[in-house]
Amino acid sequence: MNTSRILECINGFRNSIAYLTSIIITVYVVLGVAAVSLDVNNLPGVLDVLNFDQSGTAQTLLTTLMAGMISLLVFSFSTVMSVLTQAGSNFSNKLVFGIMTEKRHQQVLGHYLGTILYLLILLLVPTNGDTPDTWRSLAVYLGAGMVINSLAMFVFFIHGASQSVQINAITQGLLVSTQLSLDKLRKRQDRDEYTCQTGEVDLRAGHPVHSRDSGYIQAVNFNALAGIARRHDLTIHISFSFGDFVVKKFPILIIEAASPPDNRLVEQMLACLEYVEGESTRDHYVNGLTQLMEVAIKALSPGINDPGTARLCIHQTTELLCQRLMMTPPNAMVDDDGRCLMSWREEDIESLLFRVFDPILHYGGRDLSICLSLLKAFKTLSNFAGPDDRPVIQAHADRVIQLMADHFTASLEVAFIEARLAGGLHRLHIDSRLPERSASS
Repeated sequence: MNTSRILECINGFRNSIAYLTSIIITVYVVLGVAAVSLDVNNLPGVLDVLNFDQSGTAQTLLTTLMAGMISLLVFSFSTVMSVLTQAGSNFSNKLVFGIMTEKRHQQVLGHYLGTILYLLILLLVPTNGDTPDTWRSLAVYLGAGMVINSLAMFVFFIHGASQSVQINAITQGLLVSTQLSLDKLRKRQDRDEYTCQTGEVDLRAGHPVHSRDSGYIQAVNFNALAGIARRHDLTIHISFSFGDFVVKKFPILIIEAASPPDNRLVEQMLACLEYVEGESTRDHYVNGLTQLMEVAIKALSPGINDPGTARLCIHQTTELLCQRLMMTPPNAMVDDDGRCLMSWREEDIESLLFRVFDPILHYGGRDLSICLSLLKAFKTLSNFAGPDDRPVIQAHADRVIQLMADHFTASLEVAFIEARLAGGLHRLHIDSRLPERSASS
């Protein structure tokens, strides 16, 4: 197995629900093995009162605790899966995986399964004599304490799961995780070795490096990849956009060098790519924007018909795009002499606005509250946009205004719209009257 495949498996395990769960389970298993394998005789005599006097009492207690834990496990996760299924049908199925992989849920699952395995170890290994000694009795009492701990975690688990599927918590979680991704981009922008280069890179020239696997590549190890380029005197161009689905054998890297890279160097470069399962909002901020958009259009579907949720998503998206407008994301790394070590693609504002707001306008264009929320979003964005980005925002605002002029023609609707058309603080050119209806309408 090559190095890139090993690192990919390790990263996949670290990002899975089994990582933290398996660590906690290991601790419980070690405790169980220690309880049945160690022979401790020098315990204080005061602990003798904890011994079980009658034969079979400890075994019966462990059996009862085991049955109770299995029932608790089944009930907890059947309830949670029912809640998550409802949330997935109302909002987005992508959010269900994110909720289940939260660390607090992994911790609860680890404690549940660990407690069951601990009790199982005590049941499988018989005691010496009719009644357990003090050390083994303490192990049984520890098992009872683990069950009590699981009961307390059950209460917090059900509360946390029910809170996590509320729309306010979902959108706020997407907002926070996407802001963390933007913070990484902002820190990268402040470093001297990162720069923003204009002009298109000719990806047809150079030596291609093809992908070995298919999947989503959310990010790369920039420092490691730039170090390879510096040591071997070459330039690496990343031919895909972060967050794209890359198929096997796709030329993902274009190498500018005198000779094509050998297999060892190719393996080193491929090991710098970070594959993830699904769309990670912490690694790539665009995924957070698109997931908010998907929640909005799901809320606008006829089966759900919840424009309030869609407006909430528009507000959160506007907040994130305002932060993005105040940045100039770098798309290249250079050395101390200014030579380009590597370059990649960064999505521009025009593409982001169309990707995020066009589907919402398509599905919610007949809802006046959605149209006004979109117009207000564009007004807000215009205050943060520079001269180069403002015409794109103006074009989107004009489209929303024309759509309202075509669809809302009643006198009350027109008066309501025109009273709010040009109001607010913005830098757009908006008339206080709706334009004439287009010929196509």
